[in-house]
Amino acid sequence: MTKPTLTLYLAAPRGFCAGVDRAIKIVEMALEKWGAPVYVRHEIVHNKFVVDGLRAKGAVFVEELDRCPDDRPVIFSAHGVPKAIPAEAARREMIYVDATCPLVSKVHIEAQRHADNGLQMVMIGHAGHPETIGTMGQLPEGEVLLVETVEDVAALDVRDPSSLAFVTQTTLSVDDTAEIVAALKARFPAIVGPHKEDICYATTNRQEAVKNIAPDCDALLVVGAPNSSNSKRLVEVARKAGCTYAQLVQRAADIDWRALEGIGSVGVTAGASAPEVLIDEVVNAFRVRYETTVEIVETAQENVEFKVPRVLRQTA
Repeated sequence: MTKPTLTLYLAAPRGFCAGVDRAIKIVEMALEKWGAPVYVRHEIVHNKFVVDGLRAKGAVFVEELDRCPDDRPVIFSAHGVPKAIPAEAARREMIYVDATCPLVSKVHIEAQRHADNGLQMVMIGHAGHPETIGTMGQLPEGEVLLVETVEDVAALDVRDPSSLAFVTQTTLSVDDTAEIVAALKARFPAIVGPHKEDICYATTNRQEAVKNIAPDCDALLVVGAPNSSNSKRLVEVARKAGCTYAQLVQRAADIDWRALEGIGSVGVTAGASAPEVLIDEVVNAFRVRYETTVEIVETAQENVEFKVPRVLRQTA
């Protein structure tokens, strides 16, 4: 029986970003340096495949620091942590390594600088997301106001409309965030924002790539985890860009083949914490079922690299 033909548009850039790459490397190097077990507070990155792989090597994932013994190293996830966490680790004289993405750390420094200048902070982000918790936790409780939507801006109760600044979570939808920023500036003309958007280069590039291929696709699959903010945003971006069937899949086994019956073109991308091996798995699953032509659609090139902390580079 002849296989149906299919064009697979593979978005580039896709998958791992420099911050994720660095965070995974930090756990691997810590295991090499100190041996197992090494504790990691929260999933190092939001991807089950990656987390399971590191767990098999001896990483122990916990949600809170009080689950970690004093005598084993602990690593803080790429999403960042509230200031109180490293302070508590230092009080307990623990060895700790901060794997916070440098682009998230930049937002933390920004928030602190504005607060030191007497400005009240507004954060555009998702409630409960570890990155939002970490950024808001850089300042005393109540000092950072969270907004998730344009409607939230209208309801903001601020101390002084002339002394405000805003920061954003790094993994948001570029377009949705622009609308919220516009609403903040309209309501508070004196509000101070970052010189450059806090949304990171990788999030921006992956969203641009999806916008580029979505209009040509009958369906679009985003390889990523259900708790990955940047992966979920890619699904939303694809739908807004004209691809009505856009779905998040953790790996090939999650593909709903019945929903794809009769299609001629599929876009494939991956969130910033999804490894290339899972993307290959999805592409191969299509090759089994279809006479597949793969077209790589590149909209940007990435050559960013972040160094691991010095403590892991020292041999002594």
